[in-house]
Amino acid sequence: MTDETCQWQGWREATERALYGPGGFYLRPEGPAGHFRTSVHASPLFAAAVARLLGEVAEELGTAEVDLVDVGAGRGELLTSVLTAVGSSLSVRAYAVERATRPAGLDPRVEWTDRVPRGVRGLLFANEWLDNVPVDVAEADAEGTARYVEVRGDGAERLGAPVTGADADWLARWWPLREPGARAEIGRPRDEAWAAAVGCLAAGRAVAVDYAHVRDSRPPFGSLTGFRAGREVPPVPDGSCDVTSHVALDACGVAPRGLPAAELVTQREALRRLGVSGERPPLALASTDPAGYVRALASAGEAGELTARGGLGDFLWLTQRVPTPAVD
Repeated sequence: MTDETCQWQGWREATERALYGPGGFYLRPEGPAGHFRTSVHASPLFAAAVARLLGEVAEELGTAEVDLVDVGAGRGELLTSVLTAVGSSLSVRAYAVERATRPAGLDPRVEWTDRVPRGVRGLLFANEWLDNVPVDVAEADAEGTARYVEVRGDGAERLGAPVTGADADWLARWWPLREPGARAEIGRPRDEAWAAAVGCLAAGRAVAVDYAHVRDSRPPFGSLTGFRAGREVPPVPDGSCDVTSHVALDACGVAPRGLPAAELVTQREALRRLGVSGERPPLALASTDPAGYVRALASAGEAGELTARGGLGDFLWLTQRVPTPAVD
């Protein structure tokens, strides 16, 4: 085994190296779309819904010039589709926030950056970003003490030191480990990453979309897993696969002081508000407009995938509004 394979590390450090280090999984040319299907790739209806959401935010701000920031932008697929859907109805300053290099041929209107720009006025959108913010894993030992789980590059694990300090406080509040063998992903880095992103918003809305859970329904043994080429695989932190886990979005959703309470709804509900329902077209349309009926039926099928129970529809949308500061 190589030195890296033999080295014991916490899952947060190991995941950071596997995803974003030299040769890391997320820095590969094929990008996320080469390995798994997100809502962005499932249907153009998703980008059209984000375009409508951007229009709502622009109307709230009272402007036709608005910022759109895509955090965890992949290879810019969502931004490209939203700009097409918006057309000339808005003047959009588009930012793709991604640690990989800018892909060739990307729309020149998109600014590529590795950090969220400050002073954003508009919509900050993060689709399946927080699940790839690396976190440590904890497990309760035979005496019930929460300990960090250490991992080698080949995926082997062992229990390490007891969890203390801010991580222990986070577990006690958001994911208590009550039985020996129970596991949790310590979501504090994700809370901090989301708070920092929201802090870059001068006015508008920040939306995080992810597969997630809340305090009353945490998975008893955690949700850490891997994905490669469209299949779920063991989470081996060697750069060969995605390493991911569900997000404790209720913890991320604690609004910073002075801001309104955040809203947490399913993707099914969020998309229905934006006009994506999955309802089949009326059968009568088949006789009056056969081609239109076929198009509407295909659209309903795509909408059905985006809103399906047990699938993409169960994703959670966390929305934080940032009002325009009052003028004295």
